[in-house]
Amino acid sequence: MRSSGKIMEATLEVIAEHGFDGVTIAGVSAAAGVSRQTVYSIFGTREVLVTRTMEHLAVEVMTEIRSRLDGPETVRDYVVEMVIGGRRAVRDIPAMGALLRLDGINPVLHPDVVQHAIPVVRDLLSPLTALDPRVAEVLDDIVLITTRLGLSVVLFDDPSIADDDDLRAFLLRWLPASMTVPPG
Repeated sequence: MRSSGKIMEATLEVIAEHGFDGVTIAGVSAAAGVSRQTVYSIFGTREVLVTRTMEHLAVEVMTEIRSRLDGPETVRDYVVEMVIGGRRAVRDIPAMGALLRLDGINPVLHPDVVQHAIPVVRDLLSPLTALDPRVAEVLDDIVLITTRLGLSVVLFDDPSIADDDDLRAFLLRWLPASMTVPPG
């Protein structure tokens, strides 16, 4: 594995264990088994290191979520699988879980999180127009609903909806009205 990959992997470990505030060049270099100079020469600053690491992780997570979206045939089913995929990523990837901690710096709880998430969600939902061309008329609403719903599910995960099947059943029970495309 190249040094940059080892360093990013170590950064995710440090984030998972100590949160974003706990990331230091010294800590990451020790965890990666490289010198601090190597980290500085590749990333420059702590902020660039964290940003590039989280961007890399986001691409991996989005790829995984996209793989779940090949089967759904309705708008509602597509949204349900997207939300479930997001929750799975937060549960399965310790660094993603660190995004939800309420201590220190927390990018998810930034006041503009919805505005930053909308372009990502829009990109994930863009294939919906192939399922039903009428979706184009209400795609902005579906994007906003899905963004807020997805953030709610991962920020306020509920033990009563413990597994993917429970979450899927809950969402399928309550999403029909909000995911209906108006008659064309």
